[in-house]
Amino acid sequence: MTSPFTETSGQARWRGFAEAAAEGPLQYVTLFTGVPVWLVTGYAEARQLLAHPDVVRSSLDGPHRDHVWDNLVNSMERHMLNANPPDHTRMRKLVSAAFTRRRIELLEPRIREIAAELLDELAAADGPVDLVSAYSYPLPITVISELLGIPAIRRDDFRRWSSIVVNAAVHTPEQYIEAALAMVEFIREMIEDRRVVAPSDDLLSALIAARDGGDRLTTDELTSMVYLLLAAGHETTVSLISNGVHALLTHPDQLALLKAEPERLPAAVEELIRYDGPLQAAIPYVAKAPIEIAGRTILPGAVIVFALVAANRDDAKFGAGGELDIARADNQHLGFGHGIHHCLGAPLARLEGRIALGMLFDRFPDLRLTEPDGDPHRTPGLLMNGISELPVQL
Repeated sequence: MTSPFTETSGQARWRGFAEAAAEGPLQYVTLFTGVPVWLVTGYAEARQLLAHPDVVRSSLDGPHRDHVWDNLVNSMERHMLNANPPDHTRMRKLVSAAFTRRRIELLEPRIREIAAELLDELAAADGPVDLVSAYSYPLPITVISELLGIPAIRRDDFRRWSSIVVNAAVHTPEQYIEAALAMVEFIREMIEDRRVVAPSDDLLSALIAARDGGDRLTTDELTSMVYLLLAAGHETTVSLISNGVHALLTHPDQLALLKAEPERLPAAVEELIRYDGPLQAAIPYVAKAPIEIAGRTILPGAVIVFALVAANRDDAKFGAGGELDIARADNQHLGFGHGIHHCLGAPLARLEGRIALGMLFDRFPDLRLTEPDGDPHRTPGLLMNGISELPVQL
């Protein structure tokens, strides 16, 4: 199988996943990294395996593991997405105590302010603009930076670092280590500042203070959690917004329906995540016992990769899964995963997506692609499904 994960053409990427899915919902392949894996493209199979007790995270799955020393691994990978019960249960309980739905809901007025400021800047532009750099990126990075208390002057650094660490498979070990070290060093400085100098009302201070009886997050768990929020959290929302805008602009009937019936916006965001979500795949898992599924046997130790973009277009679940339909009912997509590792930040991503898309099309009802027949460049890698540039005419 050719690797759709590294295709920089969106059309070629979708063809690759469709061809893989046509071979069956579960197949044994070799990734572009040279690792043999069970690739899961079927919705039912992905949902079943993501919730299976014998499908677990592995401590050996980190990028460039042969080149990265243990203290750096511990500073980046001791978060709940990489943990199994009981460690996962313990960490998720502590993080949930700080990253509450109430805290997210209180962000809505500020997110709207940030979006309005960015839209004002767009309105002042002379000619076409790149929506990714001018809107899709600065909105979520500003939100997560303010949520964690990161100064504005360091946000471009975080974009550069996170772009490398999230797409580690297509970067050299040296590039990855340089970016990872810089990110971890700054996160440690922030943690020390909150602990010793100036605790505040931000999420980082809440994570430091979170307790369950005598239990609390260790320093490595804190740096890893902040890394996860910064790198994975904002990158996925950037792609949610950019991919969503591209999908609507290339489906004028769906955009017209949304404009005529704006109350469909929450459902539209769910459909956009299903149709062209921000993740190509979940972080790889391994089987810890034999698993019988779809007429195949997954042996202990085998790596399992969930092709979320393929599962989310599975016709057997969604019916015409390759078509965008913002009126789609019962949209139980896997865009935020499933099971114990279902994304804790999903409510924030949904909120940002609704605000970003709703305000953008309200402000610029005639928004259009500068190259309507073009195929935006997709970022290569295993995990992310992002558009690097999206030139638009306001």
